[in-house]
Amino acid sequence: MFVIVFIDDNLIYSRSQNEYVDHLRVVLQVLKDQQLFAKFSKCEFLLRSVAFLGHIVSSEGSEVDPKKMDAIKSWPRPLTPSDIRSFLGLAGYYRRFVEGFIPLLLL
Repeated sequence: MFVIVFIDDNLIYSRSQNEYVDHLRVVLQVLKDQQLFAKFSKCEFLLRSVAFLGHIVSSEGSEVDPKKMDAIKSWPRPLTPSDIRSFLGLAGYYRRFVEGFIPLLLL
């Protein structure tokens, strides 16, 4: 597999530039066959790293997008049960990626 699709976001990844071009052709052909289209102005090609679904993805692996961590750190103190659920929904997902996550919540 060389493509990840989430709603209207597609990430095509490859080991080499030549392989990437082949993968891109396949994906674009499938889109065409299904009468779907990629909006060229929203496309980025041949990136070394990319922000995708709250992560920075590169050949080195995947890490949490620092912008998401900033959002968690600057989140206003939850005051109601609904506020707490909203915060934990966002922050809870990232707990597995952040060493010492629980102490961060207590700040």
